[in-house]
Amino acid sequence: MKTVFVVDDSDTNLSMAEAALENQYRVMTMPSAAKMFTLLDKVIPDLILLDIEMPEMDGFAALTKLKSMNSLANIPVMFLTGRNDSEVEARGFQIGAVDFVTKPFSAPVLLNRIKNHLDIDEIIRERTMQFNRLQNSIVSVLANVVENRDTGTSGHIERTSAYIKILIDGMKKNGVYLDEIESWDTDKIISSARMHDLGKVSVTDIIINKPGKLTDEEYEIMKTHAQEGERIIDEIIARTGEGEFLRNARLFAGCHHERWDGKGYPHRLKGTEIPLQGRIMAIVDVYDALVSERPYKKAIPADEAVEIIMQSSGTHYDPLIANVFYEAREQFKQVRLRPGL
Repeated sequence: MKTVFVVDDSDTNLSMAEAALENQYRVMTMPSAAKMFTLLDKVIPDLILLDIEMPEMDGFAALTKLKSMNSLANIPVMFLTGRNDSEVEARGFQIGAVDFVTKPFSAPVLLNRIKNHLDIDEIIRERTMQFNRLQNSIVSVLANVVENRDTGTSGHIERTSAYIKILIDGMKKNGVYLDEIESWDTDKIISSARMHDLGKVSVTDIIINKPGKLTDEEYEIMKTHAQEGERIIDEIIARTGEGEFLRNARLFAGCHHERWDGKGYPHRLKGTEIPLQGRIMAIVDVYDALVSERPYKKAIPADEAVEIIMQSSGTHYDPLIANVFYEAREQFKQVRLRPGL
């Protein structure tokens, strides 16, 4: 049974709403926005009926606060109001209300309005899930195409995905760049990171699978994969429109070889000029390369790889993220022990 919050400082309105909805929904009533936010720590409703004119925190302030909280921003909110005012409605829709119900309301009208919004919300969720499944399938195919060309990187995509999850969790725990990563959809971020080496499709197999050290000329060709990855994703964006997933994929592809000291490529970005996605991928990509056997080198022990990365903290790598990596080094080791990795 779906849950509906009813927030109103009038006991009469709370009782009327509960009577109208209780046969079809789990109804939870509260007399103030403060009480609502306390309960939201424990229960996430499917829809909120929110009175506008309340003391202390009115409906507009409450909705604005809701929309600023990532975990609550997607809850549909319908305003309850005794005013028939176009300016009030315009303001409500501008900050994110999905509908208005005028008081005093009739039970059938209230029930029908809520049913319509919850049904639409369910359809949108299902379509979103279908789109995400399709998107993830396409990404997996593209990533596998790249990885299958590179005989020395088997499992690299799956391992770096696991490493990124560890790093993001560690950054949240330690409050590192929290303002930025709290706005991320972690699953989408990790999925988009799988495209970081997409540009390698433009590099010849002779260079990718060369058993020895690359010549200077070959290395310069290999370096083009970062900018080529950006170009390919830009082409996709031009055809389909920019979205969060592609925007992140472009940053992972184009910035994972930038260096904290500005000596990386392709754009020679420095410090926090480098998008956070690139700074995270820089560490996980190199760590996996160090502990993996490649056609041109043997794998080295994990502890030695950690030491190499920490020695380059502040030059190659963002020192704050490098510290999180060091704290999570044992979790990184465990990734390679997982079946198939």
